[in-house]
This record gives sequence, structure tokens and C-alpha cells, in this order.
Amino acid sequence: MAQRTALIVYGHQSSGSFNAAVLDVAVQELTEQGYRVIVSDLYAMNFRASATRDDIIGDLKNSELFQYGEETMHAWMQGRLSDDIVAEQRKVEEAELVIFQFPMYWFSVPAIMKGWIDRVLTQGFAFSLEKIYDNGVFKDKKAMLSFTTGAIETMFRSDGINGDINVTLWPLQNGTLHFCGFEVLAPQIFWSPAHCPPTVRTTMLEGWRIRLKGLLEEKPLTFAPCELFDCSFQGGFMLWPKVREERELQPYGITTGHHLGKSVPPDNQTKAQPTNEK
Repeated sequence: MAQRTALIVYGHQSSGSFNAAVLDVAVQELTEQGYRVIVSDLYAMNFRASATRDDIIGDLKNSELFQYGEETMHAWMQGRLSDDIVAEQRKVEEAELVIFQFPMYWFSVPAIMKGWIDRVLTQGFAFSLEKIYDNGVFKDKKAMLSFTTGAIETMFRSDGINGDINVTLWPLQNGTLHFCGFEVLAPQIFWSPAHCPPTVRTTMLEGWRIRLKGLLEEKPLTFAPCELFDCSFQGGFMLWPKVREERELQPYGITTGHHLGKSVPPDNQTKAQPTNEK
């Protein structure tokens, strides 16, 4: 049987950080499971965050108006993307599992990791109009977020000062990972490790190690399937009227983003739902 590959996209500056310890646990545990583990250490690589003209080798399709998405799609089709992008795309192609390891900055990923997302997940390579969401390019791969917070957990509850963590995670998990077709596993959240005693941090790392042992057997998060929508320009990519009617009597919306003016389904972006729940 071919060896499985895991890619960890890592975004922290310090080798002495808790994020580094989390990374070490993942590399060790996945390697013990027989994975070939690839780590893209973005700061060590001095990975360039800015999406610019330099990402395209050779002439532009439209030299008068530079449109990054359009130009990188054509460059990808013609094998003219910069070497650093191509190297990362090859890693993604090889991996069955992609883990993003980072400290949460401003309710999102650090700039260097956002740059990886912007530059590596180019149109054509990671998505097309026909290949998005559950029909996406990476539908046979799994991905997940693993991150630390400065805030304590109660601050990210629906009645906490930062608001619901499920809402915070929606753009990354639905708008990036699920959009590209990944099966998205529940995030691994390390709440405020900088303010925890060493014993608690040790317990956090052990919990991560235990989870990694059964990670690929986990049920992924639930998202709204494309079949619920009229995926045409004429239909505006909106819910079919019949689907909306059927949801009127339900207590919750479909997902965190497709709330339909109702309560958001509990833990929609943080926990896999029971098999009988849509």
C-alpha cells in the first residue's frame, strides 16, 4: 500500500512556541502512523505573502490591466507560475491530509499564511466555476485548522465578548477549505495557552496526540450541499424555493452561514454533527 502523505502548513516565528510544540506532536504522531509528513515552515522559508506580478513567469495575458486571479490561472495552465508556488502546489497534490497550524491573529490566520492561501490556491489548480464546494478539486482530501488563541474560551461563545467562534471560523473553513472541496475536519483549538500553567499545556498536547491517532476516522463538518442551490447565473446560485419552504419549519438554519434568519445550528463549525442531522 502506498505511503500516505500529510502536509502541515506552519505559521509561527519561534521554535520555542506552543505552536511549535503542537507541530512537533503532529509530526511525531503522524510519522509513527506511517505518514510521510511534509512541513511548510512559512517563516523559516521566508515565504512571500504578497500576491504580485512576480508570481507569473513571462508575459501577461493583459498587460494593460493586471488581474491577479485571471493571470495566475493562465500561468498555472501554461506552467508559468513562480517556483515557490509550484513547489507548494506539488505538496498539496501529494497530501491526503492538510493541517494549518498557526496562532490566531485578528480573528484569522497570520499574514504569511493568508499569503500562502492567496498564492498557492490559484484558480484552476484549487477551484473552477464547475469545481467548488462538494464538487471541488480536493474532494478526496481532508483539511483542518489547528490554532492557538490569546482569548479564553468563554470570550468566543455566542454570549461572549468576541462572539461565536463558529461565526469566526466560517470564512476560513467554508470560504477557503470547503470551497476548494476539502472534507473539513473539526478544528483543534488551544485556548489561551500563554495564560495556562505548564500542566494544562501538557494536557492540551496529550489531547492533541490522542486525537491524531483517530483523526482520519473522524466525521467531517457539515456544510450545505450544492444540490440545495440553483447553481446557475439565471438562478443566482440561490436556494431552490422548495428547499427554503422545507426549512421554514426547522428550528435552525442550514449552516452557520446559511442561517436563513434563524438560529445558527449549534457547533456547526466546531464539531461534527450526528449522522442523521443535515
